[in-house]
Amino acid sequence: METIEAYLEALASPAPTPGGGSAATIVGALGASLVAMVATITSVNPAYADRASDARKLAAGADTLRAELLEARIADERAYGGVVAAMALPKSTPEEKAARAERVQDALAGAAAAPLHAAELALGVLQLAVRANLLENHHLQSDVICASIFARASLAASAANVRVNHAYLKNAELVETQESALQALEGAAAG
Repeated sequence: METIEAYLEALASPAPTPGGGSAATIVGALGASLVAMVATITSVNPAYADRASDARKLAAGADTLRAELLEARIADERAYGGVVAAMALPKSTPEEKAARAERVQDALAGAAAAPLHAAELALGVLQLAVRANLLENHHLQSDVICASIFARASLAASAANVRVNHAYLKNAELVETQESALQALEGAAAG
């Protein structure tokens, strides 16, 4: 497993990946980890025995989302790597240009889909943070607040990455469908 230091070094490097989409998933995973921590601590505290079952379920859900966000990180890096590879294809002849353009569009579609999925996961983290707040473990209030902030940041950053790719996509139907999904996620987060 890569250390956080190694990831941050890679993120700071001139390499095209990891980038913002990847970092957004890490921020979401941090939020999920905080939710899991709050729920786990609450579940074993005798003062919250009446909430222990809910807290254990919440911790399990947060652990699942953390793992999914870490998988989404890899997916985002691969998707953007596909864009980089497609952009590097030769374009000396009309045939090469056409093949390259098609590959670039396919890669951009994938590069928009990956952060859209991450945005969905980030909304899930936000929803779990709301439930963690209902555990009313006031000793861990700042952790719940941080989890919510991280989830919102992850969703916003993921949405930005989707929209950046939309600027270059020529498939208007795909852009419209993904934009509609993004607006629904953002609306759910605001509600």
